[in-house]
Amino acid sequence: MKKPTILVVDDEMRLVKLVKTNLEAHGFEVSCAYDGSEALRKAAMENPDLIILDIILPGEFDGYEVCRRIRSFSRVPIIMLTARALEADKVQGFDAGADDYLTKPFGSQELLSRVKAVLRRSGGEQQAKDTPSLKCADLEIDFVQASVVRSGRKVELTATEFRLLSELAKHPNQLILHEELLTRVWGADYREERDYLRAYIWHLRKKIEKDPSKPEYIISRTGLGYMFRCPLS
Repeated sequence: MKKPTILVVDDEMRLVKLVKTNLEAHGFEVSCAYDGSEALRKAAMENPDLIILDIILPGEFDGYEVCRRIRSFSRVPIIMLTARALEADKVQGFDAGADDYLTKPFGSQELLSRVKAVLRRSGGEQQAKDTPSLKCADLEIDFVQASVVRSGRKVELTATEFRLLSELAKHPNQLILHEELLTRVWGADYREERDYLRAYIWHLRKKIEKDPSKPEYIISRTGLGYMFRCPLS
């Protein structure tokens, strides 16, 4: 069986060596890049299963720009690294197309847990045969092909954004509690990460709603959870 390949992008050689050693010890193949240009080249040529990407990089492209450019040709899951636990950094990373984030410094177990969780999500579970697709007003969701079309135009979503939308849309007009939604999409370790969920919902709304401030599809119930609203046929 082919080992999952991870591309680690950071200019701190000591950190890269540490991450590489830890991941290889747990059965992963690891490739390394030390600036944005090298990261883009390796992402395109090597087609890794996951990318760990630092925000601050030397050279022409920072981590946000690298993430955006990778998203133009790949849905590979991306974990962003940030030295500051600022909400703005996380939101900007999500906006660029990241699937998760880690704040430096982090422990080897935390890194391994995040990597396994993101790979598990991106691998996807076999979609239910009785719900291959859903059409709701001008929004069409194909659960098998992992594609979304709004008003005839394809909507580009990250793997995690699609997983979140799928969990909501497969239970139309049913409220899903915050904790339940976080567990289904990200895993039990994220059960209390409501700010995390809120940020993802906002970015998902920006992509599928005509007016994200007045959502038609993803409806919130304050203090409880979210619901995908769709008229029943």
